[in-house]
Amino acid sequence: MTRRLEQAAPALTPYLDIDRSDWARLAPGMTQPLTDDEIVQIRGLGDRLDIDEVREVYLPLSKLLSLYASSTKALGASTSSFLGEPDATTPFVIGIAGSVAVGKSTIARLLRDLLGRWSDTPRVELVTTDGFLYPNAELESRGLMKRKGFPESYDRRALIEFLTQVKSGAAEVRAPIYSHLHYDIVPGAHVTVRRPDVVIVEGLNVLQPPPAATDASIGELFDFSIYVDADSNDISQWYVDRFMALKKGAFSDPASYFNVYADLSDDEATQTAMGFWNGINLPNLIENVLPTRHRANLILEKAADHTVQRVLLRKL
Repeated sequence: MTRRLEQAAPALTPYLDIDRSDWARLAPGMTQPLTDDEIVQIRGLGDRLDIDEVREVYLPLSKLLSLYASSTKALGASTSSFLGEPDATTPFVIGIAGSVAVGKSTIARLLRDLLGRWSDTPRVELVTTDGFLYPNAELESRGLMKRKGFPESYDRRALIEFLTQVKSGAAEVRAPIYSHLHYDIVPGAHVTVRRPDVVIVEGLNVLQPPPAATDASIGELFDFSIYVDADSNDISQWYVDRFMALKKGAFSDPASYFNVYADLSDDEATQTAMGFWNGINLPNLIENVLPTRHRANLILEKAADHTVQRVLLRKL
């Protein structure tokens, strides 16, 4: 007597798993609004971003986000009408998370520019959580300079307050500005957000759970969230490549915090970069950033050449 082999049931997942080629099929019929020169201006150091990648991956994504934003706005208006109150719809807030050097800053700038081209979301603002890092003097006093970028190095309360004001519909909200040249907060400088259609918030730990169950969660204040994912070995190589490019560029500025690394040999610079990666950024990725991946509404999976090969979209 033979026993019939039961076919394994497909694994259950809350995400739609969309291959790059299937995702790219969404692009035909959408007008590519950016020029090659504009893409060069958006592209971060070491990132691979060309007009094909924009058209096939990020243009459809921007349209999807615009649909989510307009649907949320319509729901807000309907809810206000149901309650017999004036429409008090607030900005649609998008969070973008991922490792250092994974390219999330480039993606945030690109989506800002693309979303602003859709008629439903013409006003888009971008805020990075770097501005909510504690100043270096405060990090020094707390013994956290070597843990810069870890959750405890951010003024989480200030970030929560900023997002709460945005989602409360405040007419004007200000966020601190961070200088990568000086590796510190710029005293007295702010970016002002005045009730745009969309606010994009980009940072390492934006999907981090609260430190205590009674604390507010940053993610609760997002309407949509994106996690930029890649193999850690690829990210480490991107990090080293970026460090080497900065050594030949920004680090040569005498005003740069990292000017001390400008005269290193290539071997010394590679060793220094790997020291930073293995001592700070990789542990932060493993302990804090990667575990938040499953909290995202959408995951972009990158290949070794920085191109997106797979999109995971949370089912509604």
